[in-house]
Amino acid sequence: MRKQHPLELLIPPPVVMLAAAGLGWLSIWLWPGGRLFQLPLPWVLVPVVLAGVIGTLAVLHCFRARTTVHPHCPEKTRCLVAYGVFRLSRNPMYLSLLLLLTAWMLQLGHLLSPLWLAGFVAYITRFQIRPEERVLKELFGDEYEAYCRATRRWI
Repeated sequence: MRKQHPLELLIPPPVVMLAAAGLGWLSIWLWPGGRLFQLPLPWVLVPVVLAGVIGTLAVLHCFRARTTVHPHCPEKTRCLVAYGVFRLSRNPMYLSLLLLLTAWMLQLGHLLSPLWLAGFVAYITRFQIRPEERVLKELFGDEYEAYCRATRRWI
């Protein structure tokens, strides 16, 4: 069995998102000259609305299937949810966090914003998604592998 990295499944994904958002704000404060633009509010609200819809549907699908949404306990997953928004993304809840973070970074319009977005994706992929995938592969075997072939990790 593979040894788990100490950061795997440790920090709740919303906390990681808030940390990246804080780094975006800190960028403005430390380097105000790096601010390139500020989009009109309606453009920023588009990813917020998408995030709300995707995230809410994902949670509802999990509740309907009577399986966990807890990011630290993938071993408690009772069934593989592969319908609804889970047909579009294997990780719609993390995608919704990314959309919220994208909206914030668009509002900030800072030169370093793409760096914090990429950092969020890299961290969540390495320390949250991949450990979950290992557990789900153990639990659901070929069914999960077929789902992975049919559905992308993010979008």
